[in-house]
Amino acid sequence: MRLADAISLRSRRRKLELFLDELRPTAETTVLDVGADELAFGEGDGCATLNFFEEHYPWPERVTALGLHDGRAFSRRYPQVRYVQGDALQLPFPGGSFDVVFSNAVIEHVGARERQRRLVSEALRVGRRLFLTTPNRLFPIEVHTHLPLVHWLPAPAAHRAYDLAGKSDAKDLHLLSPRSLASLFPGRVRIVNLGLTLVAIVD
Repeated sequence: MRLADAISLRSRRRKLELFLDELRPTAETTVLDVGADELAFGEGDGCATLNFFEEHYPWPERVTALGLHDGRAFSRRYPQVRYVQGDALQLPFPGGSFDVVFSNAVIEHVGARERQRRLVSEALRVGRRLFLTTPNRLFPIEVHTHLPLVHWLPAPAAHRAYDLAGKSDAKDLHLLSPRSLASLFPGRVRIVNLGLTLVAIVD
């Protein structure tokens, strides 16, 4: 396993433990996972920790996974999990459909602050409780690119560095600090700082 994947795996285990400890789901708890990927755990050339939640959650039959793909490969891999193709900014579910909404490292990909607020608003609309994670902008290494300090540069300089490093996709990331993450929520939220990762909990 690559070092980056080992770090990601440790981080995701820690987040799942926090989810179970803080929200205390049971076999009856309905969960929406916003941002499922078509790749299975350890599959392909990407990160070997994709869909960690579906791999390790104790009651996968109570999980609905939402993603951008058609879901055929996902459903073959996780037949107990209901898959829905849809947009995280316009969730195709009535209000209060789920006991918990879970979203791991999605919000930094959806666009700037107004779009991030829409994701939070939609998650709070369909879920009674929320567990949302994102990389910590204040951490010195950016987790998508594995580059140190570049994400702290002014945007034009950071974008040039991403191009030079062959990481041009990182120009579309909108990373969050603890304060900016908290500002996306209209009401009470707890921000847990795990160093590499931030977790927003509404319970």
